Amino acid sequence: MTAGPDATPRAASPVAFLFAAWFVALSVSLAVLFIGEVLGQTPCNLCWFQRAFMFPLAVILGVAAWRADLSIWRYAAPLAVLGGAVALYHSLLYAGIVPAPIVPCTASGPSCTDDAMLILGLPIPLLSLLTFGAILVLLIQLRRIST
Repeated sequence: MTAGPDATPRAASPVAFLFAAWFVALSVSLAVLFIGEVLGQTPCNLCWFQRAFMFPLAVILGVAAWRADLSIWRYAAPLAVLGGAVALYHSLLYAGIVPAPIVPCTASGPSCTDDAMLILGLPIPLLSLLTFGAILVLLIQLRRIST
């Protein structure tokens, strides 16, 4: 007796996690470029640091997805962790939980505290943190099922 097509769940393909991580990184990179270049919203210093970790992720994850290189998690995960750490610090500053020795978002320069810098009602630093976290979760799943 043979089992029907719904009898056993199929494991997700590791390449699907890789493509998903690349898609997230690419989407966010294009979104912040749109915010900066089209909408004219200049990023603050901490936003620049987060971009410095996100833009390379979009490139290296894209190349890895094209080549089906499942070992990319070794190189991409540290970028996601470091970018996430900057985003966490920025989010804590934004929320007023940690005192700021320097104020990254000020009225005299670029500011993340404007209502114009909310997307779907969430501040950009929090969205950045969620994005780095999502990429890291996808990379962990990639590692888990590819080894």
